[in-house]
Amino acid sequence: MKKFKIPSIPPTTSKSIRFPNDLIDEVENAIQGTNCTFSAFVVEAVRVALDNLKDDNEE
Repeated sequence: MKKFKIPSIPPTTSKSIRFPNDLIDEVENAIQGTNCTFSAFVVEAVRVALDNLKDDNEE
C-alpha cells in the first residue's frame, strides 16, 4: 500500500503578461462554471504547448 504524503505546493513566481482582451474573454468563457482559475488554465495551456514543441522536435 502506498503511504500518504502531504503534497507540497511547487514554488511559483508572479509574472505579468498582457493578453489581448478577446483572448481573456474566451478563456473566461471557457472556465466559467468550472473550478479552474485563469492562471491554472494558462499554466496548463503552456505545459501542453511545451509538450507539443518537444514532440515536434523529436520527429
